Amino acid sequence: MTPISLRQRLAAQWVALALMLALALFLAVRVTAERASGAASDAVLGAALRSITDDIRPQDDGLEIDLPYASFSMLGAMGEERVFYRIALDDQPVTGYDDLPLPPGTDRRNSEDARFYSARYRDADLRLAALGRTLLVDGRSQQLLVVLGQTRYGQAEIARTTARNAAGLALAFLVLALPLAMWAAGLALRPVERLAQAVRLRGAHDLRPVRHPAPQELVPLVAALNGLIARLRNTLSRAEHFILEAAHRLRTPLSLVRTETDIALRQARTPEMRERLRRILRAVEESSRSANQILDHAMVLYRTERPTHEDFDLSRLLSNVVAGVAPIAEMRDIGLTAQLPPGPLTLRGDIRIIEVALRNLLDNAIKYSDPDGAITAALTVTAGQAVITIRDQGRGLRGSGFATRFQRGQNVEDVIGSGLGLTIVAEAARAHRGRFTLTPQPTGGTCAQFFLPL
Repeated sequence: MTPISLRQRLAAQWVALALMLALALFLAVRVTAERASGAASDAVLGAALRSITDDIRPQDDGLEIDLPYASFSMLGAMGEERVFYRIALDDQPVTGYDDLPLPPGTDRRNSEDARFYSARYRDADLRLAALGRTLLVDGRSQQLLVVLGQTRYGQAEIARTTARNAAGLALAFLVLALPLAMWAAGLALRPVERLAQAVRLRGAHDLRPVRHPAPQELVPLVAALNGLIARLRNTLSRAEHFILEAAHRLRTPLSLVRTETDIALRQARTPEMRERLRRILRAVEESSRSANQILDHAMVLYRTERPTHEDFDLSRLLSNVVAGVAPIAEMRDIGLTAQLPPGPLTLRGDIRIIEVALRNLLDNAIKYSDPDGAITAALTVTAGQAVITIRDQGRGLRGSGFATRFQRGQNVEDVIGSGLGLTIVAEAARAHRGRFTLTPQPTGGTCAQFFLPL
């Protein structure tokens, strides 16, 4: 299933919102423009109607009508408009278009304000205004009604022009909406990306709670993540304690079985019994070594997650480890020498983890070396790093890989081992931000280098 992109979803939602806003803007501008132009046209039409009405005066023998040219010019100023008028006295036409539509309703008495209405006349939509007045004509009171109408071509053109401008503005808004939406989505998701980056930069064994500042909306996510880390830490702790307990409980009975098997081997009288006891003794030794290295590996993992760094003398530590494994090398007639700097070399780290790593390196070198061979353990400083180099004259490398647990080389089947020694060394190097390399020597044997930053 293809994962859903929150960035694309947010951008699509904001673009859809921008589309609705653009449509609303277009409609609002169009309606407002039509209303504004209609109000302006009505104001001009009303002013022209009042000007015509004011210029009608009663005379002894009738009415004096003076149609002002300026009023008609004012009505035609907004475009190529057609103008119609009607003047009636007591509903009797006096001049103008006799069939011009009258205002709706029957009450056409005096009014201070013109009455506006729309009607269709001679295949044109007209906007009309009517104004009534009472005049004394021929000695009696009569009702004057003046109706003035005009087409709305100019108003329609103004509305169309305004609508085109509004459409162009809405289109430009939509064109800008997509990059703005992507930019806004990026800003909205930036706290998520920062939180992900903070978690990504944590080490493989860093199981501390996440303390990265996060927006209020991400607080439940951070809390859930910290809960998961706490459960994982507890699970790992229980697993490591189980391994430690199992290794401790295995070592004691295995040591007892080894001792009893050794005694029985000395007392055996037949070759068949001796061979069987030797196989038992080899299996016990292999199990004992595996238990010891599993214990060391569990200890390294446990202390990596809960580091207790302190300052110590690496030169002295290497000297003590070499002295501790020297009797094993002497039993196989292997020469073991240490080349140390003249003074102390202070390093900050977990002394217990580094001690286990050095012991495993020297144990591997002794185990895979031939009798009468030589092993050299040297401590040097290069480019701000302490480098521990251990060279042996053993059988070398063939298909070995220390990145995988319990994986051994193809040329060491006859030697007891568990495949955890070099894995422990690699874990110790990573725990101290160092590195570990294992390379064959041109003259035979192996060169192991353990790099630790000073």
